[in-house]
Amino acid sequence: MTKGIEAVETKYFTMAHEFRLESGRTIVPVTLAYETYGLLNDKKDNAVLVMHAFTGDAHAAGSHKGDKGKGWWDFMIGPGRALDTDRYFVICINVLGGCKGSTGPASVNPKTGKPYGLDFPVVTLGDMVNAQVKLIDHLGIDKVYAVLGGSMGGMLALQWAALHPERVKCVIPIAATLKHSPQQIAFNEVGRQAIMADPAWNGGDYYGKAIPEHGLAVARMLGHITYMSNESMEKKFSRRVKGDTGGFQFSPDFEVEGYLQYRGQNFVKRFDANSYLYITKAMDFFDLSGEKLFEKGDLGQTKFLVIAFKSDWLYPSSQSQNMVRQLKMHHVDATYCEINASYGHDSFLIETEGSRQVHLIKHFLANWK
Repeated sequence: MTKGIEAVETKYFTMAHEFRLESGRTIVPVTLAYETYGLLNDKKDNAVLVMHAFTGDAHAAGSHKGDKGKGWWDFMIGPGRALDTDRYFVICINVLGGCKGSTGPASVNPKTGKPYGLDFPVVTLGDMVNAQVKLIDHLGIDKVYAVLGGSMGGMLALQWAALHPERVKCVIPIAATLKHSPQQIAFNEVGRQAIMADPAWNGGDYYGKAIPEHGLAVARMLGHITYMSNESMEKKFSRRVKGDTGGFQFSPDFEVEGYLQYRGQNFVKRFDANSYLYITKAMDFFDLSGEKLFEKGDLGQTKFLVIAFKSDWLYPSSQSQNMVRQLKMHHVDATYCEINASYGHDSFLIETEGSRQVHLIKHFLANWK
């Protein structure tokens, strides 16, 4: 095992001027939380932009001072790893609308001195990318060597290519899609309804009060089911019960029930319910199908590696295959790899499941350097 990133700090970039959204509305100021790993070279052509998934954040690798845990993609980033920090300057940015340091619904509205809540404007994945472009400009980078990510991160990588094709050399969407299916939208809507049905949600005005923790936990429990596969749940839990439960008391008798409740309870400690609503809506409205991916310019010089997981039923491989067909129809250099991992959609986040993913990414990037 190669040595990973050591202690890291989250940095913050603030735009003092108005940031215009695709809706026409503006936000000021806008702050983006981000972390960097490795060094930007003199030519400033070795930047790799890592996009986090829906509930992720800028902390992709290493440890924060005093924390025991590592960043969410730590096995991927570091000297000698797929995103080799001896070669690449790796950047991860918390998205606009998030709740881990970037401006979002929980941020203070300078006009009122109170958290935005539902006064926060609707944001799109395009807005998230355009905000990131401002940070990349601030760092003096004209073109990123690669942009990659899984799930929503893969959709953001595609959005980068669609909006700024001249500024991206390689794109790696993992377990992603060109647009949400009705089923994917439906799962998000059930999660949103669980949050909004919680009396503590209070129309989005819960800051400084009791938070809608029950609704948010249920939303997370539902989401987590979709991230796993039937095979991985069978291996992890089967139908095992938690000792002598007394039976039929509607307590978490089965291990899988206790696990889901644990995941939900932990999630409410780190994520904002309104951010959940805003980001899932942004994902649902994302659509780069048909010609939309190519409207801003030619992608003929951009290299794509599209990765899917056979056990992923939330973002099935058929969506990635369709993505590759669209790219090849426009004569774009696109490679498709389907990995036989068992953990479902979350496979890209799990080191043992994603070992082939690591190999693919490492060699793909090295080939185009």
